[in-house]
Amino acid sequence: MTVDRILPTDEARDLLDLATELADREFAPRAAEYEERGEFPREPLRVLGRAGLLGLPYPEEQGGAGQPYEVYLQVLEILASRWLAVAEAVSVHTLACYPVSRYGDEKLRGRLPEMLGGELLGAYCLSEPQGGSDAAALTTRATREGDGYVVSGTKAWITHAHTADFYNVFCRTGGPGAKGISCLLVDAGTPGVVPQAAEKMMGLRSSPVAQIAFDDVRVPAERLVGEEGSGFGIAMSALDSGRLGIAACAVGLAQGALDHAVSYARGRRQFSQPIIDFQGLGFTLADLATQVSAARALTLAAARLRDAGRPYSIEAAKAKLFATDVAMRVTTDAVQVLGGSGYVADYPVERYMREAKVLQIVEGTNQIQRLVISRALAKG
Repeated sequence: MTVDRILPTDEARDLLDLATELADREFAPRAAEYEERGEFPREPLRVLGRAGLLGLPYPEEQGGAGQPYEVYLQVLEILASRWLAVAEAVSVHTLACYPVSRYGDEKLRGRLPEMLGGELLGAYCLSEPQGGSDAAALTTRATREGDGYVVSGTKAWITHAHTADFYNVFCRTGGPGAKGISCLLVDAGTPGVVPQAAEKMMGLRSSPVAQIAFDDVRVPAERLVGEEGSGFGIAMSALDSGRLGIAACAVGLAQGALDHAVSYARGRRQFSQPIIDFQGLGFTLADLATQVSAARALTLAAARLRDAGRPYSIEAAKAKLFATDVAMRVTTDAVQVLGGSGYVADYPVERYMREAKVLQIVEGTNQIQRLVISRALAKG
C-alpha cells in the first residue's frame, strides 16, 4: 500500500525513493535466506553506506547528510518494511555514533566520516547481565592508570557484538549511582574485548546479540567521550533518539505485515469472493491500517519536535510504546488473516510476528516507557 508522505524537501523525497529502490532490489529478496542462516547483513549495510544512507541525521561537516530526523526515520521505516534486521542495524549504528557526534572532542569527531560512511559499524554497550532497565546501577569499571583507563566487566544484550568495529562502553569511573558513570569509545580489536557466544533469538536471527566481556581492556584517556561522570546523561540523551529509531522500525514492520495481509486477502477467494470482502476480515484490516497510520503520525510528531530543538523525550517514549505495541498487534493479526498459510515460513508474516516482540523490549522496555510517561504526568 502506497504511503502518502509530506516531506520537507525534494531532496528528502529523492532519498526515500533511493531507500525504496535499494530495499526492493537488494534487501527484500535476501531477507528470508539470511534469517534462515543467521547471517548478518554486513554487505547490505555497506551498500547503504556507499549510498549515503548511514549518516542521514548527522551534520555534513561530520560526514553525514544533514537531514532532519523526520526524514531519517522514514528511511528506517521503508527499510524495516522489507527487512527489519537491516533497519535495526542502521538504528543501532546511528545510536552508536551519537555520543561522539554530540559530546566528543575535535579529535574524536575526526573519526566520524569513517564511522558514518559505512566501512565501520558501531555498537552501544549499556546493559549488563544483572542490570538492564536500572542503567545507573551498572558495575563495569574503568580504573584510571597512567595515560588511560583499564576496563573490566561484562555487558549484555549487545547488538552487533560479533560484527562491530567500535563500542560505546558505559562504565563506572567514580562512585555509585548515575554521577559515577562515564563513556569510552573502544575499538573492537582492542586486546581483552571478548564477545561471548551469540544468544539464540526468537526473531532477528541475522542480527547477532551477545554478552561482551572486558578483561582488563586498556583504553587511552583520549577515548573518553565528554567529561568523567557525564556518561549517564550521554546514555539517556542517546536513548531518546534511539527510541524514535525503534518506533520507526516498528511502523515499517507493521506496514510490511499489513501490506502482505491485504495482498493475500485480495487474492484469496472463499465462497466465490475475495476474503477481504467479508466484513469481519475487512474491518480487522481497516483497524490495522488505522493503527499503523496513528503510530507513524505519533513518531513523526516527536521527530519534528526534535528537529525544532524542543523537548521531545516524553513524546519519544510515547512513540516507542505505541508503535511497538501496534507492530505486535498488526503482525499477529496478519498471521491470522493468512490462516494456516500465515503460520508457515513460505510467507514472511510469521517472521514479522517473531520480530515484532523484540521491539517492545529494546531501547527500554515498554513498561519503562510507561514509567517515564507516568512520572512526567505526575510532575504536571
